[in-house]
Amino acid sequence: MNGLAEGIQNAIQYIDDNLTEELNIDDIAMKAYVSSFHFQRIFSALCGFTVGEYIRSRRLTAAAQELSRSDVKIIDIALKYGYESHDSFTRAFTKFHGFSPSAAKEKGANLKSFAPLKIKLTLEGGTVMNYKIVEKTEFTLIGISRRFLCENSYQEIPKFWQEHMNSPEAADIMGMYGLCIDTGDKDFEYYIADNYCPQKDIPGRYTAITLPAGTWAVFPCRGPMVETLQSTNTRIWKEWLPNCREYKLAGNYNIEAYFESTNDDPDDDYCEIWIPVERI
Repeated sequence: MNGLAEGIQNAIQYIDDNLTEELNIDDIAMKAYVSSFHFQRIFSALCGFTVGEYIRSRRLTAAAQELSRSDVKIIDIALKYGYESHDSFTRAFTKFHGFSPSAAKEKGANLKSFAPLKIKLTLEGGTVMNYKIVEKTEFTLIGISRRFLCENSYQEIPKFWQEHMNSPEAADIMGMYGLCIDTGDKDFEYYIADNYCPQKDIPGRYTAITLPAGTWAVFPCRGPMVETLQSTNTRIWKEWLPNCREYKLAGNYNIEAYFESTNDDPDDDYCEIWIPVERI
């Protein structure tokens, strides 16, 4: 899947060419030929930081360079790089560089520089990642949802689960699945869900979601639930997908499937990540 690295690099180049313009995640992801949902996950896995963090770092680098070599007003630089006020720019600038924008104008100021990314995909370590390809018929889930940003989803989704399991809704939705759906916005919809039973009515506070028949790559996760799930998820986007030669992403969703443990040992906890794919 060599085109993935090229697509990500195209997106990075687009960001750097438009630092002074409004940057929309959908437009950025389009340069990589994937959805914004998948782009943000792949980018974070490959780079170790989010798209938003990259944009902020590149803008603050460029802003400091302009301040150090010109007499332009700080507010003009702030507006140029997408900040609505002098104060918001000063806070972000100071947090990044360690000193204020006015100090950047002084000779000898030690500016921080965040260089443009160059994506290179390599095979390292010869580690094995188990998975299987399965065909599934159309199926329907019923669940309760909340929107999350890709930037902090690893921290916030476990809180959502804990909140749900301690709520009255846990009696209706046991949590057989975690379903992520790209909404086309900056955030995505995450459902705590179970299989839908046609014989039962759907309470107004729940939603039924039908997923089409198709091909899925299924990745096993065994061990302490949150840590194993998140590390496997990162490896899918960082290792498996970029180096897969037979399949590419399909659909704007993916699933976590949870299985009841037979004992209290967290090392024996088991779940799976399902990624919709299609043959290249």
